[in-house]
Amino acid sequence: MLLGPLLAQYEEELIAVGEEAESLSFAYRALKNWTFTDFVLALQKEVKVEDQALLLSIFEQLKHHVPAQYIIGSAEFCGHVFTVDERVLIPRPETEELVALILEENDEKAVRVLDIGTGSGAIAISLALARPSWQVQASDISEEALALAQENAKQLEAVLEFKSSDVLDELEGPYDLIVSNPPYISRDDVEEVGANVLASEPHLALFADRDGYAIYEKIAQQAPSVLTPDGKIYLEIGYKQGAKVKELFQEAFPNKRVRVLKDQFGQDRMVVVDNGSH
Repeated sequence: MLLGPLLAQYEEELIAVGEEAESLSFAYRALKNWTFTDFVLALQKEVKVEDQALLLSIFEQLKHHVPAQYIIGSAEFCGHVFTVDERVLIPRPETEELVALILEENDEKAVRVLDIGTGSGAIAISLALARPSWQVQASDISEEALALAQENAKQLEAVLEFKSSDVLDELEGPYDLIVSNPPYISRDDVEEVGANVLASEPHLALFADRDGYAIYEKIAQQAPSVLTPDGKIYLEIGYKQGAKVKELFQEAFPNKRVRVLKDQFGQDRMVVVDNGSH
C-alpha cells in the first residue's frame, strides 16, 4: 500500500477518538529521521513491511492517547532537544515565552537563579545555556523528574545544580531570580485537559490542590525569606489565575510591582514580581 492512503486511513481513525491527525506523520517522520521533503516524496511510494509495523505501532500508541513526544522520546524547547518520557510534563510553547521574557529583562550580570518544579529541566537548562554567567539551581519534588533533568543537562552540556525539594522546603537561597511553571490545574477543571495529557503525563506535574493555587501560595509564603532585595519572580499561570496570583504575591511583597502578562494567544500566562524597572 502507498504511504499517503495508509496515513489517511489511520488519521481518520485517530480523529474519531479525539486525537490530532498530524501527530501520526509528525512521529513517523521523526522516528524515520526524514526531512519534510523526504516525507513528501515517500507519500507516493509503497510502504515497506518494517515501516508498516512502525506506523501501526505509532498509531496504536496515539490511539491510546500517548503523546507524540513520548513516542519519539523528545521535545524541542527554546531551540534545544530535550529527552522526555512519562516521568515529566512535555514542555509547552507558552513556557518558551516565559524564558524569552526572563532573558529579555535580565542581562549577562551574574545572578543566582532557582527554577522550582523543573520537570525535564527545560526552563533551567535553557537559561543556563543562554546565560553561562548565571548560577542556576533546579529543584523538583519528583526524584524521577530530577534524574531525567540531569540527563538532559548532561546531553546539552549545561552547567547547573539540581536539588530535591518540595517548593523551598530544602533550599536556603539567597536567589536573585525565582522561576516556576508549577502544577496549576484545579482538579475541578479536569474536563479542560486533553485525553492524551490525562492518560500519559504525570498528574503530580499537572494538578494542584486549593483550586490549582496550592503551589503559588507556598511560593508566596516562602519566597520573601530567600529572595534578594532586588530579586524578581517569574511564574507561569493558568489562563484564569491572573488576578488571584497577582493578589497573593502583592500581599507577600507589598513593596514590589506585580504584573500579569499575556501569551501569544492573548491569554493571561505569566506573573512577574519585581522592583519595577521595565
